[in-house]
Amino acid sequence: MTTAAWIMMLSTQILVTVITILFFVKVLRAPQKDEADATQNDNPIE
Repeated sequence: MTTAAWIMMLSTQILVTVITILFFVKVLRAPQKDEADATQNDNPIE
Protein backbone atom coordinates (compact mmCIF):
# COMPACT_ATOMS: atom_id res chain seq x y z
CA MET A 1 0.00 0.00 0.00
CA THR A 2 1.31 3.43 -0.86
CA THR A 3 2.05 6.17 1.62
CA ALA A 4 -0.87 8.25 0.35
CA ALA A 5 -3.24 5.32 0.93
CA TRP A 6 -1.96 4.87 4.49
CA ILE A 7 -2.42 8.56 5.22
CA MET A 8 -5.95 8.55 3.78
CA MET A 9 -6.94 5.39 5.66
CA LEU A 10 -5.57 6.55 9.01
CA SER A 11 -7.04 10.05 8.73
CA THR A 12 -10.47 8.62 7.88
CA GLN A 13 -10.38 6.14 10.76
CA ILE A 14 -9.24 8.82 13.21
CA LEU A 15 -11.93 11.24 12.01
CA VAL A 16 -14.72 8.66 12.35
CA THR A 17 -13.47 7.64 15.80
CA VAL A 18 -13.33 11.24 17.04
CA ILE A 19 -16.83 12.03 15.75
CA THR A 20 -18.20 8.85 17.37
CA ILE A 21 -16.60 9.72 20.71
CA LEU A 22 -17.93 13.30 20.57
CA PHE A 23 -21.50 12.11 19.96
CA PHE A 24 -21.17 9.50 22.73
CA VAL A 25 -19.98 12.15 25.20
CA LYS A 26 -22.80 14.46 24.09
CA VAL A 27 -25.36 11.74 24.85
CA LEU A 28 -23.83 11.02 28.24
CA ARG A 29 -23.87 14.71 29.22
CA ALA A 30 -27.48 15.29 28.10
CA PRO A 31 -29.81 15.99 31.03
CA GLN A 32 -32.11 13.16 31.98
CA LYS A 33 -35.84 13.55 31.44
CA ASP A 34 -38.07 13.96 34.47
CA GLU A 35 -40.82 11.42 35.02
CA ALA A 36 -43.43 14.19 34.73
CA ASP A 37 -42.14 15.18 31.30
CA ALA A 38 -42.11 11.60 30.10
CA THR A 39 -45.72 10.91 31.16
CA GLN A 40 -46.99 14.10 29.54
CA ASN A 41 -45.61 13.00 26.18
CA ASP A 42 -47.26 9.58 26.47
CA ASN A 43 -50.78 11.06 26.56
CA PRO A 44 -51.09 13.65 23.79
CA ILE A 45 -54.02 16.06 23.86
CA GLU A 46 -56.68 15.01 21.38
